[in-house]
Amino acid sequence: MSLKFLSASLLQLSLALALTLGGTQVAIAQDKTAVFAVANSFSSLDPYDTNATLDLSVCKSFYQGLYTFDKDLKVTPQLADSYETAKAGLIYTFKLKKGIKFHDGTDFNAAAVKLMFDRVTNPENKLKRFNLFSNIDNTVVIDDSTVRITLKRPFSAFINQLSHPSAAMISPAALAKYGKQIGMNPVGTGPFKFVEWKQPDYMKVSRNENYWKPGLPKIDAIIWRSVTDNNTRTAMLQAGEAHFTAPVPFEQAENLAKNPKLDLITAPGIFAYYMSMNTLKKPFNDIRVRHAINYAINKPALAKVVFYGYAEPAQGPVPTGVEFGVNVGRYDYNPAKARELLKEAGYPNGFETELWSANNSTLQKATQFLQQQLGQVGIKAKITLMEVGQRVQQVENVQKPEDAGVRMNFGGWSASTGEADWGLRPLFATESQPPKLQNFAYYSNKEFDDLLYEALGSSDRVKKAQIYKQAQEIVFKDAPWAFLVTTKVAYARAKNLKGIYQMPDNSFFFENVEFTK
Repeated sequence: MSLKFLSASLLQLSLALALTLGGTQVAIAQDKTAVFAVANSFSSLDPYDTNATLDLSVCKSFYQGLYTFDKDLKVTPQLADSYETAKAGLIYTFKLKKGIKFHDGTDFNAAAVKLMFDRVTNPENKLKRFNLFSNIDNTVVIDDSTVRITLKRPFSAFINQLSHPSAAMISPAALAKYGKQIGMNPVGTGPFKFVEWKQPDYMKVSRNENYWKPGLPKIDAIIWRSVTDNNTRTAMLQAGEAHFTAPVPFEQAENLAKNPKLDLITAPGIFAYYMSMNTLKKPFNDIRVRHAINYAINKPALAKVVFYGYAEPAQGPVPTGVEFGVNVGRYDYNPAKARELLKEAGYPNGFETELWSANNSTLQKATQFLQQQLGQVGIKAKITLMEVGQRVQQVENVQKPEDAGVRMNFGGWSASTGEADWGLRPLFATESQPPKLQNFAYYSNKEFDDLLYEALGSSDRVKKAQIYKQAQEIVFKDAPWAFLVTTKVAYARAKNLKGIYQMPDNSFFFENVEFTK
């Protein structure tokens, strides 16, 4: 079946390359259309209604926020010019850039900002990012270019929060037109405009001719291809059928580095892989079992076997590349100690359980490694790999803790606000249990919760560092997770493609992407 997704203008470009994947043939223009091959499919293009890093990376094509992160995860203004605070950090007043329009011609102004935050903070809308912004009490329009946001309590990480790619500005007219279907019809202020999304294969964006930054973008279109198989994704890059891929299949990194037409880039990252345990269910309600599982897994071997050395054993719940993340220790590989703890907990012969994960080549290999490691101490884990929609329903959208079917869950997380709050609160706070956020361990510790909010209420960096260190030590001791590895950033791109980067949180920065001669 032939899918034609080049516009008339793009058809006038140079010779097209026929790309065949899974029986689907796609014509792409080589010189001005960039093809990005990514490891997962997309679940939603509504930045307020997805928890997936990849979704939010794609959304950067067409959406922007008041603030953003540069390629090194440093906060920088985007649609806002400046801000002032008042009442000990309860009130933030923002001055907005003027003269910017959404792709549909609607003006970007303070009313649009108010609409976005009113929408996400309304619990009746049941948006996945509600809990990220639930600290907002109200948003008030002062004039077209001035907006005031009042918080429910002081929140020292608020500008980091507004830099998160989910804090995007959506066209009010588009939101009124599409309603709940805005996730299939995105309209923002970004460098590219949405063209089409053919699930689960690809999504296409084209150049915003009226972009508010002069000289950008420098290419005509981007095609985001979902290619879950590592070998296929690498083959596309090697053959020139894709221009960029991230994350690089680690087992293919050495071959990619030898290709004279490609650049392989590696750097420290903040993406942590973990295995959560449902602390409300036997046997994981016993801390001895959770400690046993931590001791049962050889983290250096996991980093070497699955991630080919492009990872480091975790030193706690928050990677040290995250602001206020600290090294709190490591559960070293000790299967004898694991078996001893299991025996003390009443499981001398181990037990049977399930291990869930998303479905791609790397995660499949990782879960098989974990299954083998657990088996050596008598824990028989059945692996269940889930597609995106299935995972959302069975893991993320569970309404009551008692209805959660998850026992052990292998996944990953990046603190994409660049600060320890977002490496702790969404994953371990009592209030972050599904469906609000991603506390899939259903962990609850009042002392820990209190420390989080004490840190958020303080602007004293020394005090915050002390509080966050204590909070991380509590989680590490309670071990609702098996703390596994933090991966390095590894991505590959054609040598003639510049201006695209994989950021430390595994999202992408590509506003300046261009082809060079």
